[in-house]
Amino acid sequence: MKTADFKKSTVYQIYPKSFYDSNHDGLGDLRGVIQKLDYIKELGADYIWLTPFFVSPQNDNGYDVEDYYNIDPRYGTMEDVEELIREADKRGIRLMFDMVFNHVSNRHEWFKKAMEGDPYYKNFFFFKKGKENGKPPTNWESKFGGSAWEYVEKFDEYYLHLFDVTQPDLNWDNENVRKEVQNVVRFWMGKGVKGFRFDVVNLISKGQFEDDYEGDGRRFYTDGPNIHKYLKELHDMTFGTDAEIVTVGEMSSTSMENCYQYAGADTGELSMVFNFHHLKVDFMGNEKWVLVPADFGKLKQILFDWQTQMSEHHAWNAVFWCNHDQPRVVSRFGSEDKYWKESAKMLGTVIHMLRGTPYIYQGEELGMTNAGFTDISQYRDVESINHFRILQEKGLTESDAYRILQIHSRDNSRTPMQWNASTNAGFTSGDTKPWISVNPNYIKINAEQQMREDDSIFAYYQKLIRIRKELDVVAYGDITPLAKDHPSVFAYRRSYQNEDMIVVNHFYGKDTDWKIDLDLTGYDCILGNYSDYTKPQGGTWRLRPYETMIWYRK
Repeated sequence: MKTADFKKSTVYQIYPKSFYDSNHDGLGDLRGVIQKLDYIKELGADYIWLTPFFVSPQNDNGYDVEDYYNIDPRYGTMEDVEELIREADKRGIRLMFDMVFNHVSNRHEWFKKAMEGDPYYKNFFFFKKGKENGKPPTNWESKFGGSAWEYVEKFDEYYLHLFDVTQPDLNWDNENVRKEVQNVVRFWMGKGVKGFRFDVVNLISKGQFEDDYEGDGRRFYTDGPNIHKYLKELHDMTFGTDAEIVTVGEMSSTSMENCYQYAGADTGELSMVFNFHHLKVDFMGNEKWVLVPADFGKLKQILFDWQTQMSEHHAWNAVFWCNHDQPRVVSRFGSEDKYWKESAKMLGTVIHMLRGTPYIYQGEELGMTNAGFTDISQYRDVESINHFRILQEKGLTESDAYRILQIHSRDNSRTPMQWNASTNAGFTSGDTKPWISVNPNYIKINAEQQMREDDSIFAYYQKLIRIRKELDVVAYGDITPLAKDHPSVFAYRRSYQNEDMIVVNHFYGKDTDWKIDLDLTGYDCILGNYSDYTKPQGGTWRLRPYETMIWYRK
């Protein structure tokens, strides 16, 4: 298989637990992915990013790894993984594995040995004495709520866990930890894996261990003092030795200046980065468990800043709306009802025509929506369950707490993939109970139906993927923001050599006028979400609800 150009590629993210259940036990599995490879090929994706399926107690859905070298039996076997890599390769699809190296599960052999008092392994983690007043070493907060430190009576010390208490952080300042991580990456390279996604990788270098009187502690461990050194070392010792391997770093609360280096064309760290700043426009600051309307002006500014400045510094973005940690985008920034199809296509256009490698999260290509759960027993996500309690302790009513979960919970993206209109959406056999409830709208929204329709969201995503492959301007072009001050239009120009493209997106459910001085002579509308398309009249462009158009000239 020839080397894939990651700038012309599209990545399809699979959350195996919710994708397809091949053995009818209620959980999606690796054989389920194998059985659906033809679907992904038909869509046109080049890479499959699989969230973790390694041995894990599943306290954080597999992001608490107990053994990096073995497959959790609930997902399958090593033979299944090897077959998946082979079968994907036959279809021109490569595998991207999700590596969690900031922390391990407390059941990992390294942590077990640390807890037995083995000094070699204790130094794989951050064990610290508390303060004299019986308080933890610092006042840092866990990302999942509560203190980031857990007391161990046996040692009269605390260990650091930036995430769940069962996820102790690894000490990357210890060279032995870094060597172990390199061994893991090389092991999977040896199996034919051609991509790696590194979970919260910009948190691996901790700075000063001191109290944070301004925030939750993140400024002392985000984009830390040795982060570039450690990533460069990982690159040089592992994936950097194979020019075909594509890497993406998930960057938590990062800065753009650091990302120029993480994802620079010749900095020798990573191929590209995820950042999440644009997905906090319906938060209050960093607080997501609130009800506030999305700030469209802010969304536009953040996306444009990252687009133009990463371009100026020859650095590469991963561009996306959805993943296993985010609510469904059509529910978030689009319309679930009257303009469901139009808004889903518009949101797809925004991302896929940007400068960067687009990521599709399973079901996004069908316009899957938020779950709409009405009872806490339906939720599975530790973060959501914790915050349902915390919100009520803060004085919110139960119904307000539910409303916030219905909008922001990670479980919104984790409901089973909607394959067809049969029981359980075809995710598992009719009489098996899925691990999490299926969204009841699967009767209307499912893959089987959309693959039969010329005008479906699925068919539209196929076209977006094809345009990126066929037109160099999408993969390599510059980007110039347009309509910067318009309250509902997100538009931009892409230019490359003798190609020019204008991408117009209207974000709201009513008509709007955009006063422009664009000359569209010689441009063709190569894709849009209405059966006809509008052209500017007398310097004004009247755009319909959620209208999107791609205009191209060579």
